[in-house]
Amino acid sequence: MGSFEVGRRPLQAQRQYGVTKPISTAGPTEADIRRTVELEKFLADSGLYENKEEAAKREEVLGQIDQIVKIWVRQLTRQRGYTDQMVEDANAIIFTFGSYRLGVHGPGADIDTLCVGPSYVNREDFFTILHDTLAGMEEVTELQPVPDAHVPVMKLKFNGISIDLLYASISLLVVPEDLDISSRSVLYNVDEFTVRSLNGCRVADQILRLVPSVEHFRTTLRCVKFWAKRRGVYSNVTGFLGGVNWALLVARVCQLYPNAVPSMLVSRFFRVYTQWRWPNPVMLCPIEEDELGFPVWDPRKNHRDRTHHMPIITPAYPCMNSSYNVSTSTLRVMNDQFDIGNRMCEEIELNKSCWSALFEPYLFFDNYKNYLQVDIVAADADDLRLWKGWVESRLRQLTLKIERDTNGMLQCHPYPNEYMDTSKQCSHCAFFMGLQRKQGMRVHEGQQFDIRVTVDEFRHSVNMYMFWKPGMQIFVSHVRRRQIPCFVFPEGYKRSRSSKPTIQLKVEKSSDVVVDCERGSSDGRSKRKRFAIDDVEPKKPEKQASVSPNRLLLGSPEVVNGGSGGTQGSCLDMKTSPDTQNSDMDLDKNSVDIVQHGSGNYLNMEEFASTGVSKYFKAQPQQKQFERRKDVANDIGSSLDEEVAFLEKQADGNWSQEISTGLHGIATEAGLLESECLNGHGVSQNGLLEELEPNSVPRMLMEE
Repeated sequence: MGSFEVGRRPLQAQRQYGVTKPISTAGPTEADIRRTVELEKFLADSGLYENKEEAAKREEVLGQIDQIVKIWVRQLTRQRGYTDQMVEDANAIIFTFGSYRLGVHGPGADIDTLCVGPSYVNREDFFTILHDTLAGMEEVTELQPVPDAHVPVMKLKFNGISIDLLYASISLLVVPEDLDISSRSVLYNVDEFTVRSLNGCRVADQILRLVPSVEHFRTTLRCVKFWAKRRGVYSNVTGFLGGVNWALLVARVCQLYPNAVPSMLVSRFFRVYTQWRWPNPVMLCPIEEDELGFPVWDPRKNHRDRTHHMPIITPAYPCMNSSYNVSTSTLRVMNDQFDIGNRMCEEIELNKSCWSALFEPYLFFDNYKNYLQVDIVAADADDLRLWKGWVESRLRQLTLKIERDTNGMLQCHPYPNEYMDTSKQCSHCAFFMGLQRKQGMRVHEGQQFDIRVTVDEFRHSVNMYMFWKPGMQIFVSHVRRRQIPCFVFPEGYKRSRSSKPTIQLKVEKSSDVVVDCERGSSDGRSKRKRFAIDDVEPKKPEKQASVSPNRLLLGSPEVVNGGSGGTQGSCLDMKTSPDTQNSDMDLDKNSVDIVQHGSGNYLNMEEFASTGVSKYFKAQPQQKQFERRKDVANDIGSSLDEEVAFLEKQADGNWSQEISTGLHGIATEAGLLESECLNGHGVSQNGLLEELEPNSVPRMLMEE
């Protein structure tokens, strides 16, 4: 628990954190301090802090791993014929990053670690010789090398502590014990895999340097991560945000309110990001280029950077977008959750609610009428762990493909939680996606969304798994809300919806969604059932369907014999949850306006929302196909690059001019939240051109 000073304001100019001036330098009131104490007590009572025994065990495990890698490097040095002095000086160092390095890990959390070794010990040595050494140790279990990952990693448990171990070979013959991993010199003469491995530690160190109060940052981040997990938006692989993403978002709010205490920062967090205008990027410091030549996030040069929906830029060179996995669907879900969190914080500040209300779990299975259920089965638990990891990494593509193939009219909400049916004889887990028609869309009689080809395409990509084994299968089925299996509920039964208030809206005409069913009839043709799609809840209780649910039974012989799995088919009867309304509250009650850096001009956030941003987004409906293809280009591989390039060239000139005017207007009217130019090259924090003429923007957008 920290000590706080009521109403503290700086007596003299303080250091500026971030690329803009703070929104407010106001300190806490007595009420803010009281709420902070209550928040910290709630977090402690929720079991978010590990005890001293577990902390000591983690330190002991890290020390043992450090000794193991040192011995490994010395043995390799001797085997490769180096001098006795070189063998004596040979060294490797273990660094930590992620939640453990940031100081926000909880009980049972894994430890992200990096082994830094000399130039003559390469990644292949790490995944062969060190792997074999670890495999022969009794303390090590669940050893899983992933050498072909975006960031190559070796996963393991050491005395029960989960470890993610990375390796980086730097261009030094001897690694000094006091190596400064934040120094840019560690990046000399290394490949991009090594850069990505090093960046986790470098980013964590930079974050801690760039926040006004590490203690307040840690408490706020611990709170936000807990909230994100409870609300189902904590998962980088599913297309939401992971630990480093949330850390960067919280750090930026700490910079904007340098004297705020955690209760204030949590409230401002939701207030800021409820009104943040994506794709304006979140940045803790200016993006820097370097003679080393590694690519940095720059939408002027990299056309894929222009497709990112929620850029959150890492502060260490080379600066990258840490949230490239975010899609239009997951961004929509997170915006809704930000809005709900903002309204809850407003009630807490008015003493109308308590902190526990903010962390109420999201009732995912109460919010949609229709779901896709993705069942994953394997012969045993070890195979399931490998197979599930692969399938889970591809689920984001299913979301993208469905929205691509329905022109965004059918929206998906992937849920990151996994569920297991322990009654199955085989090893099993399941993921779910909520489905709804795009809110406000015009529905035509008999309209269908046929996603059979989409699901088949997804299954084909999943079945390309390099390490596939017999028994690994995947099944995709459509289930209605009332057909949700009991094993997804904690108590094993379905929750009653009678007490949940509903908002009555106008019922539109119905349409269909078709999912193919591979459980064929006797004549070999697939079966298919149809249900109407309604956008909203009917006023009267829903009647039971006269047909049995067309569900996939994992134990049925006709399914198991189907090889790689199948898809369950039906047309979806769809409802949407009520819209959440954006809060009209400004970012800060005491300091509403944000100073535009270097100009002295003020711009209210609501004014920005009604001017510059609208210029950008109003052009989007005219280019649905262009945007749809462009959005998924980064996610489904380079096969779409040529198509994206073609569509960019075919873009209408009037649309391009309208976009250019909008982008120029956003960048020059005000730098709402971020306006510092990067290296004077004319790129503002929001990723848009500021110093170039409007007519230059279309050329920037269209160039290959």
